[in-house]
Amino acid sequence: MVDSPTPAARPPDDLTDPRELLLAHLDYYRAALLRKLDGMSEHELRTSRLPSGWAPLALLKHLAFVERRWFRWGFAAEQVDPIWGEDDPDTKKWHVAAEETAQEVRALFEDECARSRAIVAAAGLQEPARSGGGFNPPDHHPALIWILFHMLQEYARHVGHLDVVRELADDADGA
Repeated sequence: MVDSPTPAARPPDDLTDPRELLLAHLDYYRAALLRKLDGMSEHELRTSRLPSGWAPLALLKHLAFVERRWFRWGFAAEQVDPIWGEDDPDTKKWHVAAEETAQEVRALFEDECARSRAIVAAAGLQEPARSGGGFNPPDHHPALIWILFHMLQEYARHVGHLDVVRELADDADGA
């Protein structure tokens, strides 16, 4: 995998503006995910070390689609397709096709993150999701602040999973 650009720094502990704090932490975890994938061989990126069967590159693709689902489809009510593009049609498990390169999956992730940032920049924290979005029931409109907190827990959980996978793969830790 290509090395990450300058990594997002851990947000300072004196940051108190809720919007800045949420966005800084979200970008920190996005960057942490990429840092943990950096240096893994193509084989390790595509190999599962866990009983659930997901591979690190599939986790990256999953999180690209999580960004798409929550921000573009859910909050902004964009009509995007595919929504569940990380799932194998037969097994419904996270999947990266053999012809998809690590660089393509990373570019997809970075593109979805950029689109999410643009959506968030144009909205207030208390703004509800637009009608026609991907939430169920259809009249459910969570506020952007709720979605941002949800995304933080999603990233924290998956970056923790990747910590374990990386340690099993090559004894890399933390970072």
